[in-house]
Amino acid sequence: MNAREIPSAIRNGETTAKEVLETHLEAIQNREEEIHAFNLVMEEEARNEAERIDALTAKGEDPGPLTGIPVAIKDNICTQGVPTTCSSKILDGWRPPYDATIIERLRDAGAVIVGKTNLDEFAMGASTENSAFGPTRNPLDTTRVPGGSSGGSAAAVAAGFAPLAIGSDTGGSIRQPAALCGVVGVKPTYGRVSRYGLVAFASSLDQIGPFAETVADAALLLEVISGHDPLDTTSIPEPSLDLSTALTQGVEGLRIGVIDELSGGAIEGISDDVLGCLEEAVQALTSAGAIVERTSVPSTVYGLSAYYVIAPAEASSNLARYDGVRFGPRVDAKTTSEMMVATRTAGFGDEVKRRIMLGTYALSAGYYDAYYGKSQKVRTLIMNDFASAYKKYDLLLSPTAPTTAFPLGDKTEDPLQMYLQDICTISSNLAGHPAMSVPFGKGTDGLPVGIQVLASAMDEHTMFRAGAILEASNQGKS
Repeated sequence: MNAREIPSAIRNGETTAKEVLETHLEAIQNREEEIHAFNLVMEEEARNEAERIDALTAKGEDPGPLTGIPVAIKDNICTQGVPTTCSSKILDGWRPPYDATIIERLRDAGAVIVGKTNLDEFAMGASTENSAFGPTRNPLDTTRVPGGSSGGSAAAVAAGFAPLAIGSDTGGSIRQPAALCGVVGVKPTYGRVSRYGLVAFASSLDQIGPFAETVADAALLLEVISGHDPLDTTSIPEPSLDLSTALTQGVEGLRIGVIDELSGGAIEGISDDVLGCLEEAVQALTSAGAIVERTSVPSTVYGLSAYYVIAPAEASSNLARYDGVRFGPRVDAKTTSEMMVATRTAGFGDEVKRRIMLGTYALSAGYYDAYYGKSQKVRTLIMNDFASAYKKYDLLLSPTAPTTAFPLGDKTEDPLQMYLQDICTISSNLAGHPAMSVPFGKGTDGLPVGIQVLASAMDEHTMFRAGAILEASNQGKS
């Protein structure tokens, strides 16, 4: 059963929340050791919640739209009393005293939280190899990466460990692993989903979003977690999304632009098989009645450079709180300053240290205007170029990732090559716009390719219209 089928099956007595959970726990037991999607499987808590849901349905009550659906949670989202590590040694043993807003919304909707998933440490990476607890492997080929930083969540859905999962996306960390694992991943408009309880990496870029097996399942989860939250000052004062009509409206008459700069026009490294799948996606949308043509969003070629100044700068500030006093373990030393240095040296991994140093340098006196200030100007150019494009087009299209899933260890010695994995996804984070990855076709290695659908701010509805058409066309090919 997919996620949309589970609640009705439970309400109708065809199955129970406990039976659904046990099926997924068995799948976890069978393959988790080879995949390592989870940092923590919450078996006891999940069984208790499933029993509570079954008791409610037995009384004729409706626990909510996600009744009995197991959901995996990225381990940078606070869960009260449950270890939340961000896959970092520096948060070892920390148990948040509160739930993130989306955790409350999931539980209120009847979801069963099944575990906390592995990630690149503090969400900094594109392969889920930068975890203090070891890498996650792609369920479709365990010699390959699942993408990152939300690789554990993507792998959990792809492996059948949970029908739905939650990730966070700062520069592509939902969409890129979704593409590499062959699932659907959505980055909503910035502010559409509350960030209260998300451990911050880069606060002006971070956004929480869903992973799912299907576009419809992703829509269901996004409907539940979206909506205004007064606890998040960046939350948009709008009600939760209603995406049900988007799934059946089609794309007749929509104007869609294929971003030339992100599809071989100005950026090297996008593989021929990925570009071939993009062309097939264009044909599918055209056959469904959309008007599709190539277009230019010129400043997207500078997105990667701007991102790797802005994001590390914000990370440098956000991660200053991990000082050996307020969170996690402490390395003792003679002075407070030495203690902080020793704690951070032992607690942070190489990639986190690299980005903290980059960000601190970019914010330092004499370099702020040259680097951080210029990067913010580039960010404005990107916003303006997208605004111009959306005057002409309803949606934009590009590959999600430049290649299919690459081998474990293939890029760990070359940070720049790893950073280039987000070349197609970063610009929508800088603009704050929604984007989603939908599986469409396979590469010559037999691994899935993701197509990215981009929309203007607050227009998830139109984005899901195209996503549903791409999914239906892809299923018709197989």
